[in-house]
Amino acid sequence: MQRSRFLVGVVGGATAVVALGGLGTYLLSGTESTSRLDEFSTASVGGHRALAANIVADRTKSLFHPLPWVGDRLTGVTCPTGLKAVAGATITCTGKKSDGEVVRIPVRVTKADAKSVTWKFER
Repeated sequence: MQRSRFLVGVVGGATAVVALGGLGTYLLSGTESTSRLDEFSTASVGGHRALAANIVADRTKSLFHPLPWVGDRLTGVTCPTGLKAVAGATITCTGKKSDGEVVRIPVRVTKADAKSVTWKFER
């Protein structure tokens, strides 16, 4: 009887650890970001307010490999232009894996207003 309680406790504890690990991975591996449009991050692309290319590149690099088991470690992430603060606007950034392979990273605006832009990329 006491042995079965111990096993139930061990299995329950292991299940809780796995569930919390999965939740943590999900929360940390998201590719969506909301960025403020202020004097430090705003650029102009085709006459539209845009999130500066270096801001998009740096944020994408940091989110692309947030945990050792999620995504690939990239270096030299660059974006060709700023990301227009217009829903549906897209750009393709690039980065390099440790083996030198070039990775193309599609970036898309999901929501934009006068003060911020919400965007996401694909791994």
